[in-house]
Amino acid sequence: MAIAETVKAHLESINVDYELVTHPRAYSSRETAAAAEVRADHIAKGVLLKDANGYLLAVIPGSSRVRLHGLQAELNRALELAPEQDVERLFADCDPGAAPCTGMLYGIETVVDEALAALAGVYIESGDHEHLVRVSGDDFHKLMSGLRHGHFSHED
Repeated sequence: MAIAETVKAHLESINVDYELVTHPRAYSSRETAAAAEVRADHIAKGVLLKDANGYLLAVIPGSSRVRLHGLQAELNRALELAPEQDVERLFADCDPGAAPCTGMLYGIETVVDEALAALAGVYIESGDHEHLVRVSGDDFHKLMSGLRHGHFSHED
């Protein structure tokens, strides 16, 4: 599977041009960036959080971590990291650990970090550990339109 069907169908339905970038098998955003020879801060990674109200996917640069306390305060939610088995269940058409940043396509509330807003090109997980999907900055905005944006991360 080079790209999850859910992601592929949506990109095509909203006329987003994309390039599939093949790289050696990698499991973390930093490993993926090195394997694909791209900057980690140009990868939009999704971090699945949960609380009593449900799930939230925070989309942040691959070089960053979620500012959990700031996000909790801004959204008035008691969020914590969701267990990996929840990620696997919710992103069923993706390989374990390779969930894309498109939580809204899976019925998950999604927020996007502003650090990704100024990029000319953005890479997202395709749904496996050997491909990234590259979209233009404009198409990334199109893909993430209607979602809440803010400052939800900090550099490692």
